[in-house]
Amino acid sequence: MTITASTISLNVADPQTSAKFLIDTLGFAELMSADGFVSLGHPEAGMSVVYLAVGLKSFKPTNKAGAAGEGLLVAFTVDNIDAEYERLCAAGVPIVTPIETEPWGERYFQMADPNGIIIQLVQWV
Repeated sequence: MTITASTISLNVADPQTSAKFLIDTLGFAELMSADGFVSLGHPEAGMSVVYLAVGLKSFKPTNKAGAAGEGLLVAFTVDNIDAEYERLCAAGVPIVTPIETEPWGERYFQMADPNGIIIQLVQWV
């Protein structure tokens, strides 16, 4: 098997606001969109992020079509966590977990997008 791409797909109440959050805060770009659907890419992320409107009729399996968020976080590894933290704090981005370093060397902080999806930036130190 050859995997040629990776995507995470998240059901949210308002796909456009979550997409705008990643575009404005982390430099993602919209690849395509339609009613209830936005696909984003980033040249350095190694994966795409897709936001789907909760209740989208094309979502399968239908018994799993609820909102994403509880117990979910989307993490991106960066090369200068302190600079990103300062930049995003100065921009007024809602930080839900201030920057900290775990004993095993993970330095990270977490933000919440407008739909409550937790986005974590991390650097291994």
